[in-house]
Amino acid sequence: MAVFCEIQVARVRRLSPHMARISFTGEGLRGLTATCPDAYVKLFFPLAGQERPELPDMLCDSWYQNYLGMPEEIRPPIRTYTVRAHRGTELDIDFVLHGDTGPASRWALSARPGQTIALLGTGGLHTVPAGTDYQLLIGDETALPAIGAILERLSPGAVAHAYIEVPSPAEQQRFTTLGNVEVHWLHRGAQAHGQAVLNAVRMARLPEGTPYGWISGEAGMVKFARRHLVNDRGIAKSNITFTGYWCRGATHDQLV
Repeated sequence: MAVFCEIQVARVRRLSPHMARISFTGEGLRGLTATCPDAYVKLFFPLAGQERPELPDMLCDSWYQNYLGMPEEIRPPIRTYTVRAHRGTELDIDFVLHGDTGPASRWALSARPGQTIALLGTGGLHTVPAGTDYQLLIGDETALPAIGAILERLSPGAVAHAYIEVPSPAEQQRFTTLGNVEVHWLHRGAQAHGQAVLNAVRMARLPEGTPYGWISGEAGMVKFARRHLVNDRGIAKSNITFTGYWCRGATHDQLV
């Protein structure tokens, strides 16, 4: 069952120059059930000058229609984020900080303890089929929170190979895992977004056996990575989970 509640900022910690981990608290989080390691929630952000977001009637199946019917001057921006960790009444969300380019990044840049947003959740896509020998995780920095959560929830000895594109070495992270993990960090530098990780995956010597592929991040990169795994590597489509978190050249509102 979906959970809808207001949550408050408890702590803000900078993980890297362009990634912040914001811990939230709220009694409503007790009911949050994350069945997949890449579980996600929808966050409602306040507009400028608001202490908390104005919210539509959420106690019905048509909440989204109610949301769309709100006047633009009070309608709260909604964005989808990965649940990095959940501890009873606490929740960690990792935010990619890309300046004053959207409501979520703008809010996260100035987030302080006590501030209020709202949450609706959860969903999730990561499902490993029976007979899988290893996991192949592919993404950019927007997929980093989900990849980190997946790696840290691996069972002892589970094999995973992760290919993660980030802007620079300063954006790399460390993970604590019981799995047998190889993380390949690809630094974008001046290359086009997604090119470094696509090149690395195309050249990778993958293990023998049946993989489960999980691909997320920029939609164009996701499309070409999936196409390569299916057409060139012969991986069954049913063994690949993929989702475009964002699309280069399009705003979030254009994608809704």
